[in-house]
Amino acid sequence: MRAIIGLWRWRRNPLRRTTDLVEAWLALATLLLILVAAPSAGAAVGVSMQGTLQKAVRDQRKDRHPVAAVVVRRLSRGPLAPDPETPSGRDAHSRVVADWTAPDGTPRHGTVIADLKTPVPGDRFWLWTDRHGRIMGRPLDSATATTHSALAGFGAAVLAAGLLESARRLVLWHMVRRRHAGWDRAWAKAGPDWGKADTGS
Repeated sequence: MRAIIGLWRWRRNPLRRTTDLVEAWLALATLLLILVAAPSAGAAVGVSMQGTLQKAVRDQRKDRHPVAAVVVRRLSRGPLAPDPETPSGRDAHSRVVADWTAPDGTPRHGTVIADLKTPVPGDRFWLWTDRHGRIMGRPLDSATATTHSALAGFGAAVLAAGLLESARRLVLWHMVRRRHAGWDRAWAKAGPDWGKADTGS
């Protein structure tokens, strides 16, 4: 808005300098680019990320399988930190020794994290494994992938807007430096004779 007001103010002003118009047009062009290019960049990044992450969701769902495990014994007394990928941060987990059967039929035995607050031998819980029964992380879900894509798109839009504004300020800084250098040269030429008689000042 300030750019448009600046252009209107300098439209027929007799004190207008060329640099004043350039600054106003630069501000207007930057504003238009921020309103058009930044959201476009954000949308492009968001769509690209959405495609990549949704493919990862499909791949992980294909490669990771939920299997039932049985607690053999508990290893630690206190609950561990909750799984960051669970929807609720209140879910307490414990380290246990457990038995499970891989999707390919291989029996497995090992130390795992169980989503049980107070596991006792014989308790059943679910694990995510590959087809050979090796423990895998919980697969990414579609809603989380969409959220990450939206955040990436928003971040890209903000970054694009920041870069455009930084470029405008850099050009403006160079213009101001040139203007001040011109004033310094003019003052150096007129300064020594300033106020003396017959010097045209």
